[in-house]
Amino acid sequence: MKKPELLVTPQSVEHVAALIEAGADAFLIGEQQFGLRLAGDFTVAQVEEAKNMIHAAGKKVYVAVNALFHNDRLEALDTYLQEMQRIGVDALVFGDPAVVMAVRELEITIPLHWNPETIATNWFQVNYWAERGSKRAVLARELSLDEIVEIKENAKAEIEVQVHGMTCMFQSKRSLLGNYFLYRDQAMEIENRKEDRNMFLHDKERKNKYPIYEDANGTHIFSPNDMCVIDELGELFEANIDSFKIDGVLQTADYVNTVTSLYRQAIDAYFEQGEDAYEDIKDDLLAQIEDIQPSLRPLDTGFIFKETVY
Repeated sequence: MKKPELLVTPQSVEHVAALIEAGADAFLIGEQQFGLRLAGDFTVAQVEEAKNMIHAAGKKVYVAVNALFHNDRLEALDTYLQEMQRIGVDALVFGDPAVVMAVRELEITIPLHWNPETIATNWFQVNYWAERGSKRAVLARELSLDEIVEIKENAKAEIEVQVHGMTCMFQSKRSLLGNYFLYRDQAMEIENRKEDRNMFLHDKERKNKYPIYEDANGTHIFSPNDMCVIDELGELFEANIDSFKIDGVLQTADYVNTVTSLYRQAIDAYFEQGEDAYEDIKDDLLAQIEDIQPSLRPLDTGFIFKETVY
């Protein structure tokens, strides 16, 4: 059994330093026009600065190029990939096969991590992309624990799962705010509409608020709850999942720092002191997260213990 990597999503170069101190093993960063739903927007120069800091600490840096690329963005993608090769990042996180083709044509040697968001749902897909050069697969958030374990048992690539944070329910490449409701001749209530990353879509029937924002890749709507499985990591440990991701999108830097530190404690307790040590502290770790959890963002375990219904 090996200790899983703790992967985080920093908001800035300064935040990287704090997350290294908090115990993160790897960092997912990138630029908005190439990567989806990033916690922070890093220019090429900032990627290089962050890489130097991360590598000096003996950690890894992954760059997101998981947007869907139209023809008019392919030339910019080529230039960006060449810059990432020059900088020497540790992996490229992709969803579009255009990235694979560009990597081959440009003779880029950076490892690939396949992340197609919601469609990574079986081990045949994982192995298909593993045979085409992908070192890791990022599984869909809508999978149960049993499905995750089965995929890991049959996978020819590393497996990454999200263990904490928001999950995206919907994305459109258009700026959709209000369009659907206008079509239905209804008004849509949106809080803080002028703030692209601080808006909520109200569902009065279910008394939920869905975070929503728009960026260069369109409109994104997130689940009303935050995923948190800090007290349910045992079976993921036993399954030898390779990477645990904490998604810090739309959270404060202090919140992400604290959550990272608590997951660090959970992982280290299990692997350095044994299962009983983790069992002894896991409820307290959950309580500490509950204490700092925003009131509008209840915690749940996502789809880990329930069946997805489409």
